[in-house]
Amino acid sequence: MLFGVFATHNPESCPLNNKASRKIFLDMEKKIKANRQKFNITKITGFYMSVLEHQWVIMLDAKNAHDIEQFCIAVGISTISTVKIVPMNDFMVAAKRIRSQK
Repeated sequence: MLFGVFATHNPESCPLNNKASRKIFLDMEKKIKANRQKFNITKITGFYMSVLEHQWVIMLDAKNAHDIEQFCIAVGISTISTVKIVPMNDFMVAAKRIRSQK
Protein backbone atom coordinates (compact mmCIF):
# COMPACT_ATOMS: atom_id res chain seq x y z
CA MET A 1 0.00 0.00 0.00
CA LEU A 2 1.31 3.45 -0.91
CA PHE A 3 1.65 6.07 1.84
CA GLY A 4 2.81 9.66 1.99
CA VAL A 5 4.71 10.62 5.13
CA PHE A 6 4.68 14.37 5.72
CA ALA A 7 7.13 15.59 8.36
CA THR A 8 7.40 19.19 9.55
CA HIS A 9 9.82 20.74 12.03
CA ASN A 10 10.40 24.28 13.24
CA PRO A 11 13.46 26.37 12.29
CA GLU A 12 14.98 25.91 15.75
CA SER A 13 15.02 22.11 15.43
CA CYS A 14 16.11 22.14 11.77
CA PRO A 15 19.26 20.12 11.04
CA LEU A 16 20.69 23.27 9.46
CA ASN A 17 20.39 25.15 12.76
CA ASN A 18 20.56 22.53 15.51
CA LYS A 19 23.56 20.26 16.27
CA ALA A 20 21.48 17.49 17.87
CA SER A 21 19.05 17.46 14.92
CA ARG A 22 21.96 17.46 12.48
CA LYS A 23 23.35 14.28 14.08
CA ILE A 24 19.93 12.60 13.92
CA PHE A 25 19.58 13.64 10.27
CA LEU A 26 23.03 12.40 9.29
CA ASP A 27 22.42 9.03 11.01
CA MET A 28 19.04 8.64 9.32
CA GLU A 29 20.26 7.06 6.07
CA LYS A 30 21.88 4.07 7.78
CA LYS A 31 18.91 3.71 10.15
CA ILE A 32 16.49 3.73 7.23
CA LYS A 33 18.43 0.93 5.53
CA ALA A 34 18.68 -1.03 8.81
CA ASN A 35 14.97 -0.72 9.68
CA ARG A 36 13.10 -0.90 6.37
CA GLN A 37 12.58 -4.64 6.42
CA LYS A 38 11.87 -4.79 10.18
CA PHE A 39 8.89 -2.44 9.74
CA ASN A 40 7.61 -3.95 6.47
CA ILE A 41 8.60 -1.00 4.31
CA THR A 42 8.63 -2.61 0.88
CA LYS A 43 10.00 0.36 -1.03
CA ILE A 44 10.81 4.03 -0.55
CA THR A 45 9.80 5.62 -3.84
CA GLY A 46 10.89 9.15 -2.92
CA PHE A 47 12.25 11.25 -0.06
CA TYR A 48 12.01 14.95 -0.77
CA MET A 49 12.74 18.03 1.30
CA SER A 50 11.74 21.65 1.12
CA VAL A 51 14.56 23.11 3.17
CA LEU A 52 13.13 26.60 3.70
CA GLU A 53 9.64 25.25 4.43
CA HIS A 54 11.11 22.78 6.97
CA GLN A 55 9.07 19.97 5.46
CA TRP A 56 9.89 16.46 4.29
CA VAL A 57 7.74 14.25 2.08
CA ILE A 58 8.46 10.54 1.93
CA MET A 59 6.56 8.27 -0.45
CA LEU A 60 6.74 4.61 0.47
CA ASP A 61 5.09 1.23 0.10
CA ALA A 62 4.27 -0.45 3.39
CA LYS A 63 1.83 -2.91 4.90
CA ASN A 64 0.18 -0.42 7.26
CA ALA A 65 0.43 2.98 8.94
CA HIS A 66 1.33 1.47 12.33
CA ASP A 67 4.55 0.03 10.90
CA ILE A 68 5.37 3.41 9.37
CA GLU A 69 4.78 5.08 12.73
CA GLN A 70 7.27 2.72 14.39
CA PHE A 71 9.69 3.17 11.49
CA CYS A 72 9.61 6.99 11.90
CA ILE A 73 10.36 6.58 15.61
CA ALA A 74 13.19 4.08 15.02
CA VAL A 75 15.01 6.15 12.38
CA GLY A 76 14.61 9.46 14.24
CA ILE A 77 12.19 11.32 11.98
CA SER A 78 9.68 11.80 14.79
CA THR A 79 12.42 13.07 17.12
CA ILE A 80 12.69 16.37 15.29
CA SER A 81 9.45 16.52 13.28
CA THR A 82 5.71 16.21 13.58
CA VAL A 83 4.69 13.34 11.29
CA LYS A 84 1.49 12.81 9.32
CA ILE A 85 0.94 9.44 7.58
CA VAL A 86 -1.53 9.46 4.68
CA PRO A 87 -2.67 6.52 2.52
CA MET A 88 -2.22 7.46 -1.14
CA ASN A 89 -3.82 6.29 -4.37
CA ASP A 90 -2.46 6.34 -7.89
CA PHE A 91 -4.43 8.78 -10.04
CA MET A 92 -5.21 6.23 -12.75
CA VAL A 93 -6.43 3.64 -10.22
CA ALA A 94 -8.68 6.23 -8.57
CA ALA A 95 -10.00 7.43 -11.95
CA LYS A 96 -10.82 3.85 -12.99
CA ARG A 97 -12.66 3.27 -9.70
CA ILE A 98 -14.65 6.49 -10.12
CA ARG A 99 -15.54 5.66 -13.74
CA SER A 100 -16.84 2.25 -12.68
CA GLN A 101 -19.29 3.81 -10.22
CA LYS A 102 -21.59 5.12 -12.98
